[in-house]
Amino acid sequence: MFNKKLKMKQLILSFFALIFTTLMWSQQDAQYTQYMYNMSVINPAYTTDNVGVVNIGALHRTQWVGVNGAPKSSNIFVHTPINDKVEVGFSLINDNIGDVAKVNNLFADFAYKLNLEEHGNLSFGLKAGVTFFDVNFNGFVLESGDVFTDENFAENINQSYFNIGAGVYYNTSNYYIGLSIPTLLKTKYLDRNNGKYQGTDLSHIFLTGGYVFEINEQFKFKPAFMTKIVKGAPISFDVTANVLYANRIEFGVGYRIKDSFSGMINFKATPELRVGYAYDSTISNLGPFSSGSHELFILYDLDIFNLHKGYDKSPRFF
Repeated sequence: MFNKKLKMKQLILSFFALIFTTLMWSQQDAQYTQYMYNMSVINPAYTTDNVGVVNIGALHRTQWVGVNGAPKSSNIFVHTPINDKVEVGFSLINDNIGDVAKVNNLFADFAYKLNLEEHGNLSFGLKAGVTFFDVNFNGFVLESGDVFTDENFAENINQSYFNIGAGVYYNTSNYYIGLSIPTLLKTKYLDRNNGKYQGTDLSHIFLTGGYVFEINEQFKFKPAFMTKIVKGAPISFDVTANVLYANRIEFGVGYRIKDSFSGMINFKATPELRVGYAYDSTISNLGPFSSGSHELFILYDLDIFNLHKGYDKSPRFF
């Protein structure tokens, strides 16, 4: 039995290592401090075990407060298992940069889960949807007060692009690891003057993981990490350490290498509703010009068929 478990773990780890090293050679997408509660947006293979429950979430991030033109990101996501093997969902993601560039992503997700019994669950996911890219140069003024007059940017941009994504997600009752590429297709948002000015969206690779250590009946320790890789930009690495008390209140700290320190807190307002907040203190070159970043999320579990009414279901840590 021990050899069987060891071979299964080696197989799973080898699978993740192969994909990760193969795709490593792939602008940064929107970043999230509370990524562990935003997994379905990042990874279409993310699944839960709550059949009959619709998981609804929303997150808003205001980044680098005080910096002119700093980005703001919002998303809404819904996902639910339709049986013990298949989970579906959709997400709407909005990125707003200085009220000039607005990107809206509407994606549908499909995940298929393999029950490995005592070895946990292994899920494979696909994501497909449309990106709407809008740039409005009207009234765009430089810091000097001069109007922006470059003829290559005289016309506003309104374009849409189809894209697909994929991911894999493995979890047990106390840990998880996931690898995903939310957008596989390369798109050129801006191509002016025979390619002299280009804005290209490249594929981002996300590697995530987390563990739950049970300290005692009341306290649990939940470290997690997220690595983000994209060609032409430094590797982004987040690590967080949260403490969960009585399966109700969670608080912790985070660090994004060479970028920020974070503080986080969330709590269950009701058995179905969880609310959270995070603050990032910027330590990069933008630090002197920014008062930090703020992030809010809301999660709601809708038991549409009342399948879980009358008893307490096992807490979901991821």
